[in-house]
Amino acid sequence: MADSPVPSASPWVIADRNVGTFRFWFVGQRWEWSDEVARMHGYEPGAVVPTTELLLSHKHPDDRQHVQDLLDHALHLGGSFSSRHRFIDTGGKVHTVIVLGDRMLDAAGTVVGTEGYYIDLTDTFAQTRRQALNDSLPELFEARAAIEQAKGALMVVYGINSDAAFELLMWRSQHTNTKLRALAAQVVAELATIDSQRDDLRRQFDHLLLTAHTRIRAVGGE
Repeated sequence: MADSPVPSASPWVIADRNVGTFRFWFVGQRWEWSDEVARMHGYEPGAVVPTTELLLSHKHPDDRQHVQDLLDHALHLGGSFSSRHRFIDTGGKVHTVIVLGDRMLDAAGTVVGTEGYYIDLTDTFAQTRRQALNDSLPELFEARAAIEQAKGALMVVYGINSDAAFELLMWRSQHTNTKLRALAAQVVAELATIDSQRDDLRRQFDHLLLTAHTRIRAVGGE
């Protein structure tokens, strides 16, 4: 399973050119990028072989050490990593991304690397933030508890900070045309459906977060 070709972002997740997938094998530090991730960096699919050196060369100078530290941590402890950081594509454009990684297992259940999503917020975050803060302040005030709970869940599961968790919620809100408070409330309502004893907790939460908007009306949401 771990050696199959890296997929494009799963169609049931989201049809979005700003979302791509990656895999990173610890042995040999071998990378695979989906077509979307290659294009984010300014390359045509298959034009380059991604390496740790290439990846780090694209990172914003102020964020490069942070990403290096995350990779070192994953390599030494055999874990996954998630991060909010910036990179610079081949054309010089600065991208702000959230990278959500999970452990990658071989057939025997041994951790052999990490795999997950690149979510490029560059073209969507400013607009989403303006909409959330300017158009929906009363809504945000009323829904603060649910939003804070949803943010807390994202912070724990993905190991990201409060700002990144809020950006992730806003990204899903915009790209699914769902009100932020309704989405947050749905995520919180479904937390009890996740089995924390299973090894695939992160994948369970991925599915919850990326499909929650489809179940809002069914349970009395907006």
